[in-house]
Amino acid sequence: MKAVRTDRELECPRIDAGLRARGVELVTLPDSVTEAELAREVADADLLLMCYTPVTPRVIESAPRLKGIVKYGVGIDAIDITAARRRGIPVVNVPDYAEETVAEGAFTLLIALAKRLPAITGAVAREGWIWPEQRWLAQDIAGKTVGLVGVGRIGRGMARIARQGFGAHVMGFDPYVDTATMRAAGVEKADNLQAMLAASDFVTIHCVLNEQTRHMIGKAELACLRPSAILINVSRGALVDEIALVEAIVDGRLAGAGLDVYAVEPLRKSGHPMSQLFGRDNVILFPHLTFYSAEAMQRLEADVLARCDEILEGRPVTVRSRDPRLLAQSTGVTFT
Repeated sequence: MKAVRTDRELECPRIDAGLRARGVELVTLPDSVTEAELAREVADADLLLMCYTPVTPRVIESAPRLKGIVKYGVGIDAIDITAARRRGIPVVNVPDYAEETVAEGAFTLLIALAKRLPAITGAVAREGWIWPEQRWLAQDIAGKTVGLVGVGRIGRGMARIARQGFGAHVMGFDPYVDTATMRAAGVEKADNLQAMLAASDFVTIHCVLNEQTRHMIGKAELACLRPSAILINVSRGALVDEIALVEAIVDGRLAGAGLDVYAVEPLRKSGHPMSQLFGRDNVILFPHLTFYSAEAMQRLEADVLARCDEILEGRPVTVRSRDPRLLAQSTGVTFT
């Protein structure tokens, strides 16, 4: 048996050691691998594990022995699910290893910007001390409104932290979550995205990327936000029109942004659509690591190895995701 794991920069020692202990030949490839290189390497592979690297129709068609594709993470937008289904190759992700971890990470970005931590700690590092001048004024979270774009498991975790921990009012926009479910999570359901954005002091994004959600926070939506508002995105960069976001930040039409994800990754300090945001003390650029805790990685690696065992042993692979693209599969899968 042969397995290929892309994105080896994301260290997964338990996955690698576990596969090798099972007698699997494991090849790890860098984030920079080209489509042609990946196609060549999977030509004799039984299993493909990926995190960020695109899995295109060409890659899938180049792998006649491929028995399954495992996304060691949540988002599946980089995998051509249609091409995999056409070949009868099951695709599985790990949807529930880091909900609380990412919610904590999102709130960390929010509170850091609300309390002006980047600006104040930067000033202290430069000057040794600062006095309480108007330019250092922070914002309280208690009594403010947190707007959630997406109220799935991570969004509901964020709602609990904001409401129970900090006394914020929480609103949520999610066409796929009903009023009763939101109410049980302490969230007021909003039926109109722009109206919710206009009413929010802090906005956090927690939804999947697909053709319906791409650039759902665009120029018009950003224009609805108050100049004092802070935007947090820990889901997928392309959910936001990043060019419009950069313009809003640079023009002072938005108080701050905490970003963990980008349409083009990795970031670069020059020549990247987001390069202008480097060095701004009202922006936190986090390198797609809000999921990365010791506990979350233990859960992820254990779950991935369990899915790999199912695939390599010829058993149906367990799909726990509610993503309709994965639920539409009919070959080599079982659902829980």
